Amino acid sequence: MKRSTLFRRSPGPLETSRTGDFGYLQPGEVYLDAACQSLRPQSVIDALTDYYTTYNACGGRVKYAWGQKVDAQVADTRQAVLGLLGLSARNHAVSFTLNTTYGLNLLLHQLPLGRFDRVVTSHIEHNSVFLPTITAARRLGVERLVLDRAADGALLYEPAQLEKAVVVVNAASNIDGRLLTNLSDLVRDTHARGGIVIVDAAQAMGHARALLQKTDADALCFSAHKMYGASLGVVVARHELLASLELSFVGGGMVADVREDDFDLVQGDPGALLEPGLQAWGEIIALGRAIDWLGGIRPGGLSPAAHISALSTRLFEGLAAVPGLTLLNDAPSPVISVYAPAQDSHRLAVFLSHSQIMVRSGYFCAHHHLKERLGLPPLLRFSLGLHSTEADIDAATGALTRLMKGLS
Repeated sequence: MKRSTLFRRSPGPLETSRTGDFGYLQPGEVYLDAACQSLRPQSVIDALTDYYTTYNACGGRVKYAWGQKVDAQVADTRQAVLGLLGLSARNHAVSFTLNTTYGLNLLLHQLPLGRFDRVVTSHIEHNSVFLPTITAARRLGVERLVLDRAADGALLYEPAQLEKAVVVVNAASNIDGRLLTNLSDLVRDTHARGGIVIVDAAQAMGHARALLQKTDADALCFSAHKMYGASLGVVVARHELLASLELSFVGGGMVADVREDDFDLVQGDPGALLEPGLQAWGEIIALGRAIDWLGGIRPGGLSPAAHISALSTRLFEGLAAVPGLTLLNDAPSPVISVYAPAQDSHRLAVFLSHSQIMVRSGYFCAHHHLKERLGLPPLLRFSLGLHSTEADIDAATGALTRLMKGLS
């Protein structure tokens, strides 16, 4: 019997307007931590279960029917990723890794020595960008520039700062959701000066893909588990960037032949250069199902973008009305961070969890910007997904309002 039959529950009062794809949520459960990982629709869960229970074989290595089915579905997922971004396999390859952090490190720590003069990033980066840009600059023996971002998310730079630069920035902040609004200008100006642009697209792929479509950036790194798939990392890179790498992280799946002291890399499959060893076949297949699902979902009869936009406004206005709360956001966003100067955010998160309200507390892997630079205490973060409803938001803001009044 499939999991969907075993675990699907009847919707409760809060779920009356929730799409049935998330019918496994218990009545009263409010999950507002999609910026960490989105919930998975039932079709994605079923795809993963189907792989493990009906054709659980290795891809790329076997000739029997199960393996051939795996190969076909993995190829379909690669094409679906490119299709989602409006990119072509003629110029781009799709590689699968552990997560966004892993993909960024694979690229940054295999860049050729002597080609670049600096590494450029911004203050509002997640640690997945901030930390490997520190170590990559050390490895390359170059300076590292940390730049400001405007209120609208644009990177603030002088063209000379992009000379032979490795630019690594997020497309959407995991603190307040601001977007890299000048991405196309940044890529153009960087390329004109002999540099490359690598984008942390983890927060953008779920609800801000329009910013990334048909991009000329050299690579995008993102996580399937932030866009309704299973836990998986994805790298979409230009063939030229992959061909320039000085590979040091190698293994089976990347090679056509091996000798005592040397090896030959696989030809004709650039994506394999970032895929040493056995891959997460079921998770890759589940990503393909997530992309299919994203193409057809209409929560409440709205497009995903319109649904998230409406909920973002409701959440922003609801949190702004909570007494004693300070918002970091200046405008509605699917990701909103707040804090109460007189209260401990971790304590608030625990109290909210007693009401089945699940939110993130802390610095959200953005310690430099929030703690060192702004000097803020730990925060609360509310982040939306396509499972979210107006009832979820009202329950969360109502519970927080009662909590703040009770603690005052």
